[in-house]
Amino acid sequence: MLNKQKIAVIVPDGMADSEIFELGGKTPMEAAEKPCMDMLAQKGYCGMAEFIPENMIADASATANLAILGYDPKIYSKGRSPLEAASMGLEMNPRDTAFRCNLITLSEKEPIYGDKKIIDHSADEISTKEADALIRDLNKKLGTGKIRFHTGKSYRHILLWEDCPGECVFTGPHDILGKHAKDYLPSGLVGEFYAKLMETSYEVLKGHPINLNRRENQKRPANSIWLWSPGTKPEMPAFKSRFGLDGSVVAYVDLIKGLGIYAGMNLANVEGATGNFGTDYKNKGLAAIGEFEKGADFVFVHIEAPDECGHRREIENKVKSIEKIDEMVVKPIYRYMDSSFDEFKMLVLPDHPTCLSTGAHSYGPVPFLLYKKGGTISKIGNFNEKSVSENCDIFMQNGHELLNFALDF
Repeated sequence: MLNKQKIAVIVPDGMADSEIFELGGKTPMEAAEKPCMDMLAQKGYCGMAEFIPENMIADASATANLAILGYDPKIYSKGRSPLEAASMGLEMNPRDTAFRCNLITLSEKEPIYGDKKIIDHSADEISTKEADALIRDLNKKLGTGKIRFHTGKSYRHILLWEDCPGECVFTGPHDILGKHAKDYLPSGLVGEFYAKLMETSYEVLKGHPINLNRRENQKRPANSIWLWSPGTKPEMPAFKSRFGLDGSVVAYVDLIKGLGIYAGMNLANVEGATGNFGTDYKNKGLAAIGEFEKGADFVFVHIEAPDECGHRREIENKVKSIEKIDEMVVKPIYRYMDSSFDEFKMLVLPDHPTCLSTGAHSYGPVPFLLYKKGGTISKIGNFNEKSVSENCDIFMQNGHELLNFALDF
């Protein structure tokens, strides 16, 4: 067990990207004005890390964040949905399988469900209040003693299926925007059971009063569910038993909160937080500082905004989200730790790339910066994908080993 220390891990979800023509051939990380991240990189230790094993790319966010927290996803990953279910307070029995149940927007002119295109994985980021009415009606009309729909946040919901038909291939809707549904519906011997439920949901939702109102107000309708990322209840050792540190999680999305719950970490409440560009960045930073003031040794701060901007192909907002994270999350945490602790470390990194060019997750190594009070001198001027890959101090193929490396650094 390691000696206690103070460390902040800050994850701007999906911050990494490829070069964008509209940004003059730069990535959003290159284009963003982020003086604090750049300073920490210049005085710190930079490298590249691979957080998603090749055979686990279907569930990038869950896999990557599990690895960043120091858990080998090949051992501990059971899918993202059980983690989100835990955050929602849902109890899973051993025979339950949890599914992520997105409310999505499909094109409506095609008479055959499979011919429809996935227009929006978030139904224009539908409000939780509207979504709750839809999920409740779905549960009344399609739920059974073994199939239960549960409301989450915005477009992100959970389906619990006791004794589900079995395993098949699922695809996340955020990775297939603009594609025909038939090419990505659940497949395999039992896929038709899940595909039929999704198709039936369209019949329930297309004429729902909530969606009639959304169309009248020029908003995209939440006219179908999309099932993906099934998983059973995981078993994870407590974070403190592994690392000897009292840990806290600062996050909005249920996936990250669920990771914290299963890892036995404290969950911070952040007023004004959302899972998109409009989140309260300042309160995210203040919440992290508050956890250190309460005695936390390790604070994991997750910000979803860059990822959502990437999915929505919002170039300007993705750059601005990185700048806001630098100014209102990274900088205040750094200043607090620098004035409060004789020794501390900061680890700043994306979990995976989310590409503006495709609106989808990408896979491969991402840059990280590791700063230790006092600092050193690195070869990095601007913290971005290219500068780090060309001048990195280390490449970590097994990303789940990075936290141990950082704690020993």
